[in-house]
Amino acid sequence: MKRRRAAAATGLLLAVCASLLTAAPSAQAAGTAGFHVKDGRLLDATDQDFVLRGVNHAHTWYPDRTDQALKDIKAKGANSVRVVLATGDQWTRNDTADVAHVIDQCKRNRLVCVLEAHDTTGYGESAGAVPLAKAVDYWLGVKSALVGQEKYVLVNIGNEPWGNTGYTAWTDATKTAIGRLRNAGLDHTLVVDAPNWGQDWSFTMRDNAAGVFAADPDRNTVFDIHMYGVYDTAAEVKDYLNRFVSARLPVMVGEFGDMHSDGNPDEDAIMATAQSLGIGYLGWSWSGNGGGVEYLDLARGFDPNQLSAWGKRLFDGVDGIKATAKEASVFSGGGTDPGGESGACTVTYRLSDWGGSFNADVTVRNDSTHALDGWALDFAFPAQQRINAIWNAKATQSGTKVHVTPESWTRSVPAGGSVGFGLSGSSTAGTNAVPTGFTLDGRTCATR
Repeated sequence: MKRRRAAAATGLLLAVCASLLTAAPSAQAAGTAGFHVKDGRLLDATDQDFVLRGVNHAHTWYPDRTDQALKDIKAKGANSVRVVLATGDQWTRNDTADVAHVIDQCKRNRLVCVLEAHDTTGYGESAGAVPLAKAVDYWLGVKSALVGQEKYVLVNIGNEPWGNTGYTAWTDATKTAIGRLRNAGLDHTLVVDAPNWGQDWSFTMRDNAAGVFAADPDRNTVFDIHMYGVYDTAAEVKDYLNRFVSARLPVMVGEFGDMHSDGNPDEDAIMATAQSLGIGYLGWSWSGNGGGVEYLDLARGFDPNQLSAWGKRLFDGVDGIKATAKEASVFSGGGTDPGGESGACTVTYRLSDWGGSFNADVTVRNDSTHALDGWALDFAFPAQQRINAIWNAKATQSGTKVHVTPESWTRSVPAGGSVGFGLSGSSTAGTNAVPTGFTLDGRTCATR
């Protein structure tokens, strides 16, 4: 359901006479209670460098898919997800309770949440699109779901504000939007999208980024470029991103694909350049695209086992998510449940070993204080074991790694309750030791 972008000729990109960015001062957010910017880098709440490696998910159009989608996205190796929300101006509003639920699910899956308001897409050119001021109104309306989540959430003020008409207003409107959010007490890292359907072929964001950054009293703003047909050569990709890095201004690639209606972006150059510069990227999009851009689906029909060629490239390819993503240290550094709980689960694995074959009865206890509605258990076999059958759950296996998800009748697990499943398998190594390192929804489980 991704909106089609108006074509922006690459020749125009090359023809625009752009001035050099003015170097930004070495600065960071006033407080370090959450994500913050320092010397052009995004740091998390533990003051560790964090590089976004994830995907976009169209929550506002597929809210019933989100809980499972986030689990599947995490299982594919992502450390972050950019979530589409609606202000109610073009699409049905995602209210405060829904935003709080999305944040909770991101945290449970140890994913950094980049929340974006989509109704600004193509303002000035797309019928129904609204200005950034409306997006600010939305964020203030759901403020209670955001406050206190600065360690886990980045606020992307408005998706692709301005199409190819009226985009010169971007600078002042963006400064005003940042000021309103700061005055209202939002201390999150703010993310601002480029105009020109996000692609900034006019270099409006590039050439005014230093002034916008300086206008943020917290110096905690990240610039978001969307790379589609305008960025169809490695030279264009490198030039654009290097200008921000040279000026010590934080930048991310919030959307990109391996093809598009306005041209064929160089996704290899985008990923390689982002990796070499330590810049975050999030591919568009997990699933559910329509209107002729179905080729942008990473997973066909929301099925993690049916990745498209684009999905395989993004997750498994050179400079891809699996090879480069590192989990935010706010999740992995302290042994604490992302929801604030420790000791979130216990796994009991009872093995019946016959050398070349085995059975196992597995019990997963939910030790947290919240019920589970859907879950994912991950572990790795210590030898050459293969699952031949499983009951009361479903499993996929890649090498020694196993990913288990529930059947409909084992989906719900109350706080303090347990769920069980069984499996049978074989081993060419003649040994069937008990796996170690069980994780439930990304959280390490105790074993017994």
